[in-house]
Amino acid sequence: MGDSNSRVQTRLERPVFARARRLCLALPETVERPSWGHPNFRAGTKTFCVFEIIRDRPSIGFRLAPDDVRRVAESADGFETPYGRRLWASLWVDHTAVDWTLIATLIERSYRLVANKRMLRALDGAKALPQRPRRTAVKSRP
Repeated sequence: MGDSNSRVQTRLERPVFARARRLCLALPETVERPSWGHPNFRAGTKTFCVFEIIRDRPSIGFRLAPDDVRRVAESADGFETPYGRRLWASLWVDHTAVDWTLIATLIERSYRLVANKRMLRALDGAKALPQRPRRTAVKSRP
């Protein structure tokens, strides 16, 4: 059993995972925690991205809105992750033509889905979130 775990660990250290790890950890307050034998990336306490070996193939899983899960699952390299109540989709990343624009987009969408308001403000900058208008005193006319 130890050999099997070390093989999985070695496969989870691929360059594709190193690059995706940098994308995840660049997001505010993200931490990496191992769970279920593979890396999980969390915004606070909520997982938004995972690296896995499924059916002996490396993949990256994303927590997404149902419409995004469907779109990813219908793509050539995508599939509905076999857990997560239809709220997770994954991409196979064992080929040379990895679409990094898509992966970066899915990582950010996934993060935005689970991050709290403080994290989103840090991501977007305070100006991007709507501010409440200040009340100004109405001057009376003389």
